[in-house]
Amino acid sequence: MAATPAWPPKSAPRLFVDAPLSQGMTYEIDGQQAHYLSRVMRVKPGDAVILCDDETGEWAARVTESGKRSVTVEIADHLRPRESVPPLTLCAALLKKPRFDLVLEKATELGVARIRPIVTRRCVADALNMDRARQIVTEAAEQCARTALPAIDQPVTLDAMLRDWDGAALLFADESRSAPPAAQAFAKAPPPAALLIGPEGGFDDAEREAIRAHPAAIPVALGPRILRGETAAIAAMALWMGIAGDWR
Repeated sequence: MAATPAWPPKSAPRLFVDAPLSQGMTYEIDGQQAHYLSRVMRVKPGDAVILCDDETGEWAARVTESGKRSVTVEIADHLRPRESVPPLTLCAALLKKPRFDLVLEKATELGVARIRPIVTRRCVADALNMDRARQIVTEAAEQCARTALPAIDQPVTLDAMLRDWDGAALLFADESRSAPPAAQAFAKAPPPAALLIGPEGGFDDAEREAIRAHPAAIPVALGPRILRGETAAIAAMALWMGIAGDWR
C-alpha cells in the first residue's frame, strides 16, 4: 500500500497575513499575495497553503477557490504557536539602501524583537520606506519558516532615542580601544537589551560622548578589525543570541 502523502507538504507556499486566524474560518487572500499564489505557485482548489498571522502562530489552510485577483482558503490545522522571541532591540543607524536592506533581512533571520532605525550625523540616509522595510522582514520570515515578525519603528534621531530611552541595557559598538569585549559585556547585561550600531564612518565624537553619558549605555568592542555598519550589526546580533539570547 502506498504511503499517504504528508499534509501539508513541505513544498506548500508560506505567507504572513494581517488578520488573526482560527480553525474552520474562511480567509480571502488578495493583492500581490494572490498573484504569487495563483500565477507563480499556480495553486488550485485542494492545494495546501501555510499561513502565519504573527499572533496565534502557523496554520495549514486548504485552497477552495483560486482566481486571478483573489485566492480563498479554509483554515484547517494549527501547526505551531507563535514563537517566543528574545527581548533584543536592534538600534541601527541608517545605511545606503542595499546595505540597510541586508540588516533588516538578517535581523529578522536572527530573531530580534524590534528594529529601531537611527539617524546620526554621519548617516548617508535620513529616511526609510516603511512599506518596503516591512516587506523585506516579512519575506525573510517566510523564507526562514519563522512564526513571528520583528516590530519596525519609524526612524528617529540619535538625540531623540537617547532622550526617550526606556531603561534597557544599551550596548553600543564603541570604536575606542577602551571598550570591553562584546562577549564579556553581553554576559554581564541580562535581557532586555538593545544593540546600538553606528553608520558608515561611525559615531562622531560628540555623539559618542552623549551615548557614553547615558546611564543605560554600555560600550562594547566588536573585535580588532574595522567592520562596516551592516557587518557590525549582524556580528553583534549573532554574538548576543549565542551568549544572552535563545541560542544557548
